[in-house]
Amino acid sequence: MSSLKDFQEIFKKRFGEIDRKSGELFLLAVLMEEVGELAESLRRGKGFEDELADVLFMVISIANLKEVDLEETLKRKYIERAPSEVMKSWDDVERNGN
Repeated sequence: MSSLKDFQEIFKKRFGEIDRKSGELFLLAVLMEEVGELAESLRRGKGFEDELADVLFMVISIANLKEVDLEETLKRKYIERAPSEVMKSWDDVERNGN
């Protein structure tokens, strides 16, 4: 079984040079397009598996470009904190409209 760290390393080797040449703004634009496609597929009720993969691919590409270890960041933000603490930050966003 592959870890997120494994996927990051594989994607870095396969797509790192392309991502560097494309730049973060282009990758962000593609991510936003993929999020829109995900929203549409969820609305339709089909095809969202591939769209989720596309969104994750773009997130990994941006993380690699910015040298972010997603596995460690996810652990720090969502595993090492209590669920109530995580939910509180979501409640704050909902309450403030941010």
